[in-house]
Amino acid sequence: MERTVVRCAEGHVFSTASFPMQQAERLGPGRLVRCPRCARLRSAVPVPVPVPVQAPASVRQR
Repeated sequence: MERTVVRCAEGHVFSTASFPMQQAERLGPGRLVRCPRCARLRSAVPVPVPVPVQAPASVRQR
């Protein structure tokens, strides 16, 4: 199961197994998710996670 990294309205960053799908474009990217730090339902948005880039084999040191 893929996890989604999100940031709540208070600025806490955490991962969640379920992130509700967007129903309408006018609502924006925010969803109500229970923040483990706030212990309340908070508006949360996905956080872009950098993907590690691996150098090509010809560039790597031996």
